[in-house]
Amino acid sequence: MPAPGGEPRASAGRPAGIALTWLYAPGDRPHMVAKALRSGADVVLVDLEDAVRSERKEYARAATAELLAQPAPGPAAVHVRVNALDGPLLAADLAALGGLPGLCGLRLPKVGTPADVGRVVRIMRDAGGVPGLYPLLESALGVENAFAVASADPAVRGIALGEADLRADLGLADEDALVWPRVRLVVAARAAGLAPPVQSVYPDVRDLAGLAASCRRGRALGFLGRAAIHPRQLPVIERAYLPSAPEIAAARETVAAADASPGALALPDGRFVDPAVVAGALRVLALASRAEATG
Repeated sequence: MPAPGGEPRASAGRPAGIALTWLYAPGDRPHMVAKALRSGADVVLVDLEDAVRSERKEYARAATAELLAQPAPGPAAVHVRVNALDGPLLAADLAALGGLPGLCGLRLPKVGTPADVGRVVRIMRDAGGVPGLYPLLESALGVENAFAVASADPAVRGIALGEADLRADLGLADEDALVWPRVRLVVAARAAGLAPPVQSVYPDVRDLAGLAASCRRGRALGFLGRAAIHPRQLPVIERAYLPSAPEIAAARETVAAADASPGALALPDGRFVDPAVVAGALRVLALASRAEATG
């Protein structure tokens, strides 16, 4: 079954431990969840929140619990986005999901403070165990508390932005205005010792060129991977976030130099190598076999 915290299992051409593609599927559409599990996504995000109408919430919860009663529902890790933390449906969501062997992670919407995380941890502990938690920061308060949320509990394995709600909260009309909260998120994740965050969804499923350009901008800011709302977006995200052949060659040179001479040093081309640079090179090499298999 998937590793604790929701990392994908190894499969053909894919190393375990690094998720690049995260695909949402509505919890009240089991056939769509089944397709998502076969899509090649690293993580399937079963949504009980925004994608499900109020009259179908109970059915979505029951169908998701039935799926996750299996230790390994599919090749992808399965996370669930629960309903609002301050709403009437959260307690039932957590009670239904607690202790299920197929659950790898919980995506927590509209997290504003570390107390939000703490409440979920307490409930899940009583319900049978705490999976990896992935708070979504979707408000000015959440962004301001990014590091506090990221470091709220050891169960927190990653943080992400909910950009549609954040734009509405801040009154942003231009995507360029999101650069600051995106960078803040990347810094907060790093400071808390978490993996780089994944990008928020790109809402236009037909604009694959725009998606690719947006992924390149996100990668330049320090993101790693992206959530998607349609399977056709997955190959674009994967290509954008896989290292190129020159990047792989440079990473191999960096790691070899560090192995030969521990401590800070300069490579022949002038690049300075210290532990942080080596850690980045190792992450590139962890994806190298996947990049080479993808071509």
